[in-house]
Amino acid sequence: MEEILGFLRRLHDHNDREWFDAHRDEWTRAKRRFAAFTERLIAGIAAFDPSVRGLRPQDCTYRIARDTRFSADKTPYKTHVGAFVAPRGKQSGFAGYYLHLEPSCDGMLGGSLLASGIYGPEPMVLRSIREEILDHGDELLKAVEAAPGFRFHTENRLKRVPTGFPSGSEYAELLKLKDFYIEKPLGCVPSDADALLEYAVGEFRRTQPFVAQLNRAVAYAYEEMR
Repeated sequence: MEEILGFLRRLHDHNDREWFDAHRDEWTRAKRRFAAFTERLIAGIAAFDPSVRGLRPQDCTYRIARDTRFSADKTPYKTHVGAFVAPRGKQSGFAGYYLHLEPSCDGMLGGSLLASGIYGPEPMVLRSIREEILDHGDELLKAVEAAPGFRFHTENRLKRVPTGFPSGSEYAELLKLKDFYIEKPLGCVPSDADALLEYAVGEFRRTQPFVAQLNRAVAYAYEEMR
């Protein structure tokens, strides 16, 4: 993994098109290594979550180029790589398992991490997840407790419980969330790909009940939207 992280460190310090073009071969090698790792990650997750079987690395990984059209930050490239392993792929709208590799410099997420859940669900899905929490919040909290070290990401949230949901609910703080995922910092990323793979798959396995419960709500919403 050091080849990938090493390239990202240098990119962080030289984030412009001229430097990237001059080092495109390095990125090509790092990209191939990450794709190969992602293929093994998919297989590892599929061993305990069959819903992701058949996915390819390109179904789960992202371009290095940033979309700067609506951002004040005009640096052209991301300083991280990520793989989101979810049923039907990264753009399916389902919850899944996300591996984020980023040197601990000044990245958006402040270094590497693991995350499980769903980011930016569309309104009908969001409502369905909130209804799932209202009806089965205790089950969801127990699923999080079964994944030590993982915590809810709580930055993107409403100030009040959304309209249509009881403000006095014991799950009021969860109902305010707009993203529903739990995350765990990776700290020092093992340089050995086998060690990282074993660790990531083992940790994601602990979060499978959480992901499955979210996807129950997601599937219900999509069924209703037909």
